[in-house]
Amino acid sequence: MPPHPRSFRLVCPQERIPEVEELLRAQGYIFTEEPFSPWCRRLLEEPQPLGSSLAALFGYVYIQDRSSMLPPLALCPPTGSAVLDMCASPGSKTGFLAQLVGSQGFVLGNEPTRTRLGTLRANMHTLNLLQVATCSEAGEQLPLSPASWDYIQLDPPCSGWGTVAKNPQALKLWQGDKVKPLIHLQRALLRMAHTLLRTGGSVVYSTCTTNSEENEQQIRYATEELGFVCESLTPFSGFSWEEPASGGEGTLRVNGTDSQAQGFYIARLRKSENITQDSQHTQPPSALLSDSENAWRMPESGRILSEDILTSAGQNVQALPAGTLGLFGDQVRFVSRQARTCLPAELRWQGALLGKMRGERLIASPRLRALLPAQPASGALSLDNIDDISHLLRGCSRQTGLKGSEAPLYWRALPLAQISLKNGRAILSLR
Repeated sequence: MPPHPRSFRLVCPQERIPEVEELLRAQGYIFTEEPFSPWCRRLLEEPQPLGSSLAALFGYVYIQDRSSMLPPLALCPPTGSAVLDMCASPGSKTGFLAQLVGSQGFVLGNEPTRTRLGTLRANMHTLNLLQVATCSEAGEQLPLSPASWDYIQLDPPCSGWGTVAKNPQALKLWQGDKVKPLIHLQRALLRMAHTLLRTGGSVVYSTCTTNSEENEQQIRYATEELGFVCESLTPFSGFSWEEPASGGEGTLRVNGTDSQAQGFYIARLRKSENITQDSQHTQPPSALLSDSENAWRMPESGRILSEDILTSAGQNVQALPAGTLGLFGDQVRFVSRQARTCLPAELRWQGALLGKMRGERLIASPRLRALLPAQPASGALSLDNIDDISHLLRGCSRQTGLKGSEAPLYWRALPLAQISLKNGRAILSLR
């Protein structure tokens, strides 16, 4: 079976889309817009692997199967809202959710598997999604307050039968009794999602399998046993659809072969007004934590920093989302204001990395571009030739004549990264 055409997502403010697309075209990539979202593209010509492109290396694109892009669109959280992603790594849906809620929204990406947590955090850091925080807890036992979320993404571990074009062993590995532990876990996760949702809140349940036991039968369990209401989803443009099995009315099944994508299943469930046994634990978010600076506790052992350290480091404080800077050891991390009202004090979690303190000075992370000035000014290195940027990435230095120890790097007017300066010579390392 031939591989599917590659798809990707643009990760940038809307006004930057033309610049990112131009950067891709400058390296020979040809692509077309997907009909289901203005953020999504499909490759038509790929002169070199997209993952090695400048746009990918600087976090402006994220490679993702087109079917995998649909669950966040089905959840459709409004701008500024808070979303919980219960099984997040590698971050495909977490990142898209963060784009949908915008810089003033908040997404908590939980990854139960510690070995995959690093991948999730690295991807969010590369993409410069400051509104994402991460934690690592068993999804079925998340230590979050009951009835504290309006939107939840649940993409649980599954048999992956819809990925056979990429993983031909999936059908052989997951057969018969081997699937039963997955089904048990999926139901436990659905129960936890129901507990964490406020009345009227929604969860999108999705899998990359074609197995009805993990799809329609789980939705029947969610409606008949948990009291969820299944909300009908409108099919997205650009896909071919299969008829759901009994119990899955209103849910979506992607025909992977005809859609040139993974086989996927998507259902949207709403916590009904018929309040169930967990309702006695319901409390509004305002009851969890006060917004007063003195009434909440920084995660782990952090302390609050002044935003002046960003200004001193040449960063645009106006681009910082609503929140606080926290110092943890020598690391400076962003603490979203919404995190302070969504997350209980006992939860161990991590905000976005901004850089490290050296004495009283912030050394911004080389990958931190979200807070760079929108246009290059004096003291910045702006390059027009993409070969010059590629040389920097290969470890070659470049004389700039700039003073100081750090400077922002741009391609034309597109912010890329932070560079180090040694006697005016620019050195780029994204580690």
